[in-house]
Amino acid sequence: MAVHAHPDDESSKGAATMARYAAEGVEVLVVTCTGGERGDVLNPKLADDPEVKRDLPGLRRREMAAAAAALGVQQRWLGYVDSGLPEGDPLPDLPPGCFALEPLEQAAEALVRVVREFRPHVMTTYNEEGGYPHPDHIMCHKVSVAAFDAAGDAARFPNAGPAWEPLKLYYDHGFSRSRVRAVHEALLARREPSPFEPWLERWSDADAEREVTTRIECSDYFDQRDRALLAHATQIDPDGFFFAVPRDLERAVWSVEEFELARSRVETQIPETDLFAGVRDAQ
Repeated sequence: MAVHAHPDDESSKGAATMARYAAEGVEVLVVTCTGGERGDVLNPKLADDPEVKRDLPGLRRREMAAAAAALGVQQRWLGYVDSGLPEGDPLPDLPPGCFALEPLEQAAEALVRVVREFRPHVMTTYNEEGGYPHPDHIMCHKVSVAAFDAAGDAARFPNAGPAWEPLKLYYDHGFSRSRVRAVHEALLARREPSPFEPWLERWSDADAEREVTTRIECSDYFDQRDRALLAHATQIDPDGFFFAVPRDLERAVWSVEEFELARSRVETQIPETDLFAGVRDAQ
């Protein structure tokens, strides 16, 4: 079970890994906490599209369905409203009724209900910083950790279904500094332009890089990941940085997706090459 804040997040974080496991016969469920109602239109080609202006929430749901089909996974909505990304100095208040302002216990119970119904062995989500500091990503982290801890306790949320204890919780690593640097240097070596130089300039040597415990070989599923990304047409610029790296170079230089093991109820050895390491032995 991969828990994400908005439709499109699942396609940019761990998507090829999900496609690989789904192709191998593992049941994979994406839980999307909000509908992305307050998201910006990031594809300039659709900025004036009449369907976007008429029904962005409905369009994002249709995009999510197409992305899930591209990855071969199931998908559920948790039903909360996008908080939007506050901008300005000082930052404005979050809008009433948004996901980030929901009481944690109520949102955790909603996710526990899905966990107990789907019965995942492994969950993935964002770290405590949200991957980046969007209020919905940070709330997604809090809700996911709370649900991971509570789902196996029959005394917690007794009306949310029979208890089920997931065994491992991971944090997604998207564009880690190591990945960005490796791809950037490979592009320069081929005398091709790199979109990542500004990224590397923003990172100082003093910025700690989070530990990677688990690397999943998934380059055979990059095409499915790309189709899922492109399905989110309002959110992904097909001429943007996601597609600026030639896929043959990416496969040669960085054929994995990375995760950080946050909790485990089974024995496992780090580093891992399988999110189900230790789980298969426990069955």
